Amino acid sequence: MLTLLPALSTSFIAISAILVAIGWVQVAKRKFEAHKKTMIVASVFALAFFIIYMSRTIFVGNMNFGGPDELRLYYQIFLIFHITLATAAAVFGLVTLYLGFTKQFAKHRKWGPVTSIIWFGSAITGIAVYFLLFIIYPGGETSSLFRTILGF
Repeated sequence: MLTLLPALSTSFIAISAILVAIGWVQVAKRKFEAHKKTMIVASVFALAFFIIYMSRTIFVGNMNFGGPDELRLYYQIFLIFHITLATAAAVFGLVTLYLGFTKQFAKHRKWGPVTSIIWFGSAITGIAVYFLLFIIYPGGETSSLFRTILGF
């Protein structure tokens, strides 16, 4: 069960990124109503990811890097980069959704492409973190969020 949740949440963020890409194509084809629906579904998948991730973090903890010690520093730097991208993606995503729902389309058009690129970067690095923690290397011990991020 403990490894099922990270796989599920990682799948949700990947689906969200794919839906954002589909939404981008829909806008290019001027299918605005389809774009709106797709972005709502993408947001639901992103929210599902966040709920699973935070629930696991609060109730179980986070998995430390279980790979070779000589790669640990590189992993920690990569993890911090991913967390920064994910945080920016969430903030940009909320602002972009707000602008769309409040019909501030000129601003929405400016924020949308930037948000999408940050979202893709966050999703790709998040999937890479999942692979490093659960597929490529054996999992490390579970500990608090800050210990995991800082590598203590």
